Amino acid sequence: MQPNLTNNTRKVCGKTLVLGGSRSGKSAFAESLFQNCENNKIYIATAQAMDTEMASRIDKHRQQRDELWQTIEEPLVIITTIKKCNITGNAFLVDCLTIWLSNLIHAGRDVERESHKLSQYLANNNVDIVMVSNEVGLGIIPENALARQFSDYAGKLNQLMAQTAENVFFISAGLPISLKTPYKK
Repeated sequence: MQPNLTNNTRKVCGKTLVLGGSRSGKSAFAESLFQNCENNKIYIATAQAMDTEMASRIDKHRQQRDELWQTIEEPLVIITTIKKCNITGNAFLVDCLTIWLSNLIHAGRDVERESHKLSQYLANNNVDIVMVSNEVGLGIIPENALARQFSDYAGKLNQLMAQTAENVFFISAGLPISLKTPYKK
């Protein structure tokens, strides 16, 4: 992402998707896009603490963010949360879309419909947002039906978000690889 630098501050502008595998550094990279950011930083956390290990992970993520972040824990209704807070000067970090996807599946929601609604909302509205998502399609084909369904949904969701985003990064071993940047004449 080529930030607009002014007096060592910048704005997070537009829509950015950050993809990567588990523990690839994607969340840290996404948060780094907000360094010296003059936007109001709103972190939409989709994870739920279902056990002590996950609670520990969530707590670690909270501690890594500075006090300038407003954190909203929202496992299902991302669009409603963005609509409520989408005023000039606010920028969002959604971490992460694949956990949101898992939450939708477990809640019995129509995953494809919800994915398309999010994509359409972002495409049709001026939202400064960085979205984090797992790339789960680089490994072997899962052996059970639910895991294959999740992998299929995640692949489709990532494709939708990549089409909607102006910037797309893939993170491997903590290193960002730019997959898509805005076209400039």
